[in-house]
Amino acid sequence: MEEKKFDINSIIGFVLIFGILIFMMYQNSPTPEEVEAKKKAEQEQVEAEKKESKQNEAVVTTSKDYPNVKVTDSSEQVALKNKVGAISYAYTLEGEDITTVETDVFELKFNRKGGHLAQVKLKNFVDYDSVPIYLVKDNNSAFNLTFSTSDSRTQNTQDHPFQPSVTKSGENTVVSMKLKFSESEYLEYRYELKPNDYMIDFSIKSQGLSGVFNTSQPIALDWKQKQIRHSKSISYENRYTRLTYMHDDGKVDKLSQMSDDDETVEDVEWLSYRQHFFSTILVSNESTLKNVALTSKDLVEDEEVDTLFTKLYTSKFPLAYNGGEINKSLGLYYGPTDAKTLKSYDKGLEESIPFGWGIFGWINKALFIPLFGFLSGFLPYGIAIIVMTILVKIMLSFVQYKQFLSQAKMKILKPELEAIRAKYKDNKLKAQQETMALQNKAGASPLSGCLPGLMQIPVFYALFMFFPTAFELRQKSFLWADDLSSYDSIAELPFPIPFYGDHVALFPILAAVAIFFYMKMTTGQQVATQPTQEGMPDMGKMMKYMIYFSPLLMLVFFNNYASGLSLYYFISNLISIGIMLVIKNYIIDEDKVLAKIEVSKTKPKKQNKFQKKMAEMMEQAEQQKQAQKRKK
Repeated sequence: MEEKKFDINSIIGFVLIFGILIFMMYQNSPTPEEVEAKKKAEQEQVEAEKKESKQNEAVVTTSKDYPNVKVTDSSEQVALKNKVGAISYAYTLEGEDITTVETDVFELKFNRKGGHLAQVKLKNFVDYDSVPIYLVKDNNSAFNLTFSTSDSRTQNTQDHPFQPSVTKSGENTVVSMKLKFSESEYLEYRYELKPNDYMIDFSIKSQGLSGVFNTSQPIALDWKQKQIRHSKSISYENRYTRLTYMHDDGKVDKLSQMSDDDETVEDVEWLSYRQHFFSTILVSNESTLKNVALTSKDLVEDEEVDTLFTKLYTSKFPLAYNGGEINKSLGLYYGPTDAKTLKSYDKGLEESIPFGWGIFGWINKALFIPLFGFLSGFLPYGIAIIVMTILVKIMLSFVQYKQFLSQAKMKILKPELEAIRAKYKDNKLKAQQETMALQNKAGASPLSGCLPGLMQIPVFYALFMFFPTAFELRQKSFLWADDLSSYDSIAELPFPIPFYGDHVALFPILAAVAIFFYMKMTTGQQVATQPTQEGMPDMGKMMKYMIYFSPLLMLVFFNNYASGLSLYYFISNLISIGIMLVIKNYIIDEDKVLAKIEVSKTKPKKQNKFQKKMAEMMEQAEQQKQAQKRKK
């Protein structure tokens, strides 16, 4: 009770003290005349301090400090030179605010202010809504060099006007953007555009600026870009939008896929701002980029609200001086995330595509990409998917045969296995030993049915990674699907359903139905042959649940996925059902299998090392158990 009183009293005391302080401040507050006099004195002091400041003190300026028009008045030139130093010469020159250049694949716009690309339009592609693909537009990208000058100023190229010029070099178009300090002294961005090529040769070099640069401070290149949304489902597109980079002699790493991330990398060969089917890639043509600070920020928190951009990427790194000047050769790729196109540059750029890690990526690159490329060369894309699915299933048909053969043997042996368990119900060790012996003699080990199934996993996962990243499927129609790289919506819902979406896709429904019947046929037989062991989970019950859970997962999870992937699973399961019926009704004869088992039983069967080890371990476990019982 005392403690509660103390708390109340403390609060009252604080309130009283606060009220007294307010009253005293009011009583002691200066008059308007005193405030004005004090303000004037402070302004005079600030001006005096500015005049007395040292000349070597660094001055950082922003674009707001500079005029946007040509400076011709001599007094304005003097004032500007006092403010920005030697760069003031750039403001005495005239030039177009926007320079537009077109090639077979690009429509590019260069901004005089900052000297970099204000717009990158890919002429051969449109988005899901038939709008041209823009990788740079409406200030979604910023490219800036920060450097110190000998007069202790810090300059940012994005604030200053560059002098544009467009010339020809053979078939190539050269765009030069120069930030001029005098007629013969400048910092230049040079872009060389080749016909029908998505790679721009880009160089940053200076001339006559060795006395202007403060070489004790490195030049910092800072590049930021928001990735513009191009697909129907921004969440699905965002899942395959990722900053990827190659470093340290061919190693490829990525920043986080679905959350904010950052990394500092010592030696970078190239870095890719990937936006699912389109990429912006910066390549270092000579030496690697040193000490590169990379960040990735996810911009899609709510799919209903965040509809314009998927991620914000940034990269910042120093550029080294050479004899007091800067000369860096780079490459800028703006184009499709297409394996064939990226591979043509022989820089490993195709590794930015998520084919899958390890063996999965190898299967895609060595088998499925060439196979699909061959088939789609003379077949419609939907038909090419079906034909490739048939070829894959034929290739894996021997695996299904092994599985069904194992199931048939286990079904035939089930009465004998149940008899063994009944006979040795009080001696589990003996029951297990006899079960293993019977299975060994009959050649019907349960593992012989599992191992072929495990062999299919790398193929299934490789295809799971292949279809969402196959650029060839983008905007290719088949039956009711307008775009095999996106979902095949047949109905729009009045409201979004969590995890499912705001539409109904048909191919996932068909795939779910096919999976249900396939699992009903295969799992039903497994349940019938699967013995229930005491102390172990009821596998039969678990398998029954999986019959319903797996199709439901397909139905929900794939509703927003590429319809080409759902088409593959639908056709794959239809073919599996057909293969299973053929094997079961026309290839596997249970009477013949039983006859082979009976013959196998009569032959002496040696245990392999694994079986011997298992038998020894089981016997030791049983001995320990019996010893514990005797002690009790």
